[in-house]
Amino acid sequence: MSRLFCFGLGYSARALAHRLAAQGWHVGGTARTPEGAAALARDGFDAIVFDGTARVPAVAAALASATHVLVSAPPDANGDPALLRHGDDLKAAANLKWVGYLSTVGVYGDHQGGWVDETTPVNPKSRRSAQRVAAENAWLAFGAATGKRVQVFRLSGIYGPGRSAIDKLRNGTARAIVKPGQVFNRIHVGDIANVLMACIDGRGTQAIYNVTDSEPGPPQDVIAHAARLLDIPAPPEIPFDDAQLSPMAASFYGENKRVSNARLRDDLKVSLDFPSYREGLRAILGDA
Repeated sequence: MSRLFCFGLGYSARALAHRLAAQGWHVGGTARTPEGAAALARDGFDAIVFDGTARVPAVAAALASATHVLVSAPPDANGDPALLRHGDDLKAAANLKWVGYLSTVGVYGDHQGGWVDETTPVNPKSRRSAQRVAAENAWLAFGAATGKRVQVFRLSGIYGPGRSAIDKLRNGTARAIVKPGQVFNRIHVGDIANVLMACIDGRGTQAIYNVTDSEPGPPQDVIAHAARLLDIPAPPEIPFDDAQLSPMAASFYGENKRVSNARLRDDLKVSLDFPSYREGLRAILGDA
């Protein structure tokens, strides 16, 4: 039986986990708290509490039989907790065929609206993105040292059911923040699962893929389109300088780039279900 183990069985990982479970895979993973593990168990997944601070024997036992591992838990200043605490267990996992690491397009830093692809040198501007670069390198080095197949997936802004402009408009938290020239890429959680499924199936020749849509655009355009779909007025536009964003939220606006998904299409041969936010938001509205 194929067995997936996820370090961090969160929003994106669960999209993949549900698909594989429906195909008869055994799926398990970690949560940081007992409450989180209980929620995963209610969804039918084997859940283990792992907060990254120490090796957990139950995780080691799960890795011993895992055929595939997905890492979506973030690194910290010390490195990637999965490698730090369970690197030896992963190295010894005789059945392990594939490791996928979920990273971020933030590793490219700011390109003043210019295009980047997987050949663009990384240039992280934030501490979080610098930690991601270090984790990417550690996982690729692990693959080179062990001969196990490791692939890195650089995700753009994740959205999907329950986490979208549609949901923000409905709960009253949507803000149309305008910074002239600012664009972001996005990716629907369903397309993340599509990409991971393709790689698990053995497709593609590359170790790193940008997982992103085909149409970078201004964030206020997404809010306006969602409002049109809901047939409600869009919230008033707020100049970036007046938005009073948290330091973390403001940091995202400090990086401006257009991220290419050409390798995703040309090498991995994945056709996105949601090539832009328009298709993605329409699907979310239809599923609600």
